[in-house]
Amino acid sequence: MLRSVGQKLVAVREEDPRVAELRAAVSRLRRELAAHPAEFPDRGVAEDELAALDAMAAGGLPEIPRLRRSLLLIAGAIGSVSALAKGLGDVRKAVELFGGPPLY
Repeated sequence: MLRSVGQKLVAVREEDPRVAELRAAVSRLRRELAAHPAEFPDRGVAEDELAALDAMAAGGLPEIPRLRRSLLLIAGAIGSVSALAKGLGDVRKAVELFGGPPLY
């Protein structure tokens, strides 16, 4: 906690580095997906799951099974779009930071 003379206590909240990495990776992939010109059938699924991942990360430590489920849905929705492969890989790596067996 930090306090200057005559000021109230201010709590300094440190974000878990895994959460910060997940939020950054999700944000990048969301921007890449939004900028991608091609329409594909499951684009809405990918957008919805990326929004869910972002909301989970914003809430603190997310549930690992839910993270993995969202990642699988995103991978299934955009896995064949090669232009988004790096962003998807970054999200996968960020999810793996939370532990558990390696994903694909």
